[in-house]
Amino acid sequence: MDEIDRLLSQLKAENEKHPAKPSPQPPGESFSTAKSSGAIDRLLEQVKSDYDRQDREQEQIRQAQLKAEQLKQQQLQQEKREELKKTAQVWLEKLDPFSPEGLWFERFAEKYESKLAAAIDYLLENSG
Repeated sequence: MDEIDRLLSQLKAENEKHPAKPSPQPPGESFSTAKSSGAIDRLLEQVKSDYDRQDREQEQIRQAQLKAEQLKQQQLQQEKREELKKTAQVWLEKLDPFSPEGLWFERFAEKYESKLAAAIDYLLENSG
């Protein structure tokens, strides 16, 4: 799109520098020139339309790639959580509920649906 605008600007500037000298034309030729101008306008409109369509298609592709990447990241996160499940269970079994860490964890786990889910999140955040 920018390329078309640039070319049109160049043509306009060139035309202003060197205006065409009017030549005597038979009466039918002015109609022919108007038809040519209309054809050029239609051609330019078609080119603009093609560029707009290509831009929309590229944006759709970019959005699809972004969504696919987000899904992939979610899957990787879910896999990591599944891998940590056993580690979290072992950690919970070893955790002394009356130790400072155990008391802190009890408060931390209150906002989770289970202590296992809380332990997984805790280990995820502290594993780097």
